[in-house]
Amino acid sequence: MKKQRISILLVLLIILTTVVTGCGEKKPSINVYNWGDYIDREILEDFEKEYGIKVKYDTFATNEDLYVKIKQGGSSFDVIFPSDYMIERMIREDLLTKIDKANIPNLTKVEDRFLNLAYDPNNEYSVPYMWGTVGILYNKSMISEKIDGWEDLWNEKYKGQIFMLDSQRDTLAVALKKLGYSMNTRNTDELEAAKVELIKQKPLVDAYLGDEIKDAMVSGDGAIAVVWSGDAVEMMRQNSDLEYVIPKEGTNLWFDAMVIPKSAKNKEGAEAFINFLSRPDIAAKNAEYIGYSIPIPEGVNMLSNELKDNPVAYPTDEEMGDVEIFKDPMDIIQVYDRIWTEIKSEE
Repeated sequence: MKKQRISILLVLLIILTTVVTGCGEKKPSINVYNWGDYIDREILEDFEKEYGIKVKYDTFATNEDLYVKIKQGGSSFDVIFPSDYMIERMIREDLLTKIDKANIPNLTKVEDRFLNLAYDPNNEYSVPYMWGTVGILYNKSMISEKIDGWEDLWNEKYKGQIFMLDSQRDTLAVALKKLGYSMNTRNTDELEAAKVELIKQKPLVDAYLGDEIKDAMVSGDGAIAVVWSGDAVEMMRQNSDLEYVIPKEGTNLWFDAMVIPKSAKNKEGAEAFINFLSRPDIAAKNAEYIGYSIPIPEGVNMLSNELKDNPVAYPTDEEMGDVEIFKDPMDIIQVYDRIWTEIKSEE
């Protein structure tokens, strides 16, 4: 009886020791901050299984929201996904840390034309993630006329059926290009003229939207919208009546990239994650899911014919036409902020 009690106590002790030891082991983790609907969540699980690093994932809606979050501090993110002009700003303000390229061997898989761009000349701080254009998506069952320019978004025929992006930079760019100005203008008169155009358009607009624009256009709640090309690919998959065009006046060629904030707690884990997302098979899996364009030729070759031959996702230079890459407007950001507030508050 005594031996039995000792055996039971020994078993209980072993179980307790195992539980305590297991609880004491802290699994490494990284905090990731990305745009909404901008990754195949299965890939996060794949990374966790392969590297044993837990991914804590959160999303933002605009570059400006991301900037405020990082600038104010208090949130420790290891990998974030800003766009070109925001990367330029964050480098200048010393908010990012340089990436150890020895830990990103898959950077060699990125096509040369997506490297060493003006926002990060030597790719010291960023690794390209996705790229694309901004254009017009319209419903062919609701609009019979030819749509080919930004001016079509001011057509009275489409009153109450127009969706604009709830994005300061992209929406002002639309009006600037409509007027024949550079989307990177520093001329306050030109910016004021763009404001007047957008206020004039506002009675025709149903809403300024973010990710909600996708469901709205797929379901036919609107006839015409400003969208990013990757979202257009996904929407066109779901509704064959939708068509995407790059306006004749020109548009934005944008790049989103992966960077590591200065405040990151797990730089090594962050670099492992960036390298993982840059692996051709993982990049291809991601692109198939979200519809956006990857800068990795080997990955593009792994895509379905439907996606890799899609001119919306992978347009030629001729199909893109006159494009501009956003530059950071921080020197006149107060003008941008004021104008955007005046546009949004206009009744």
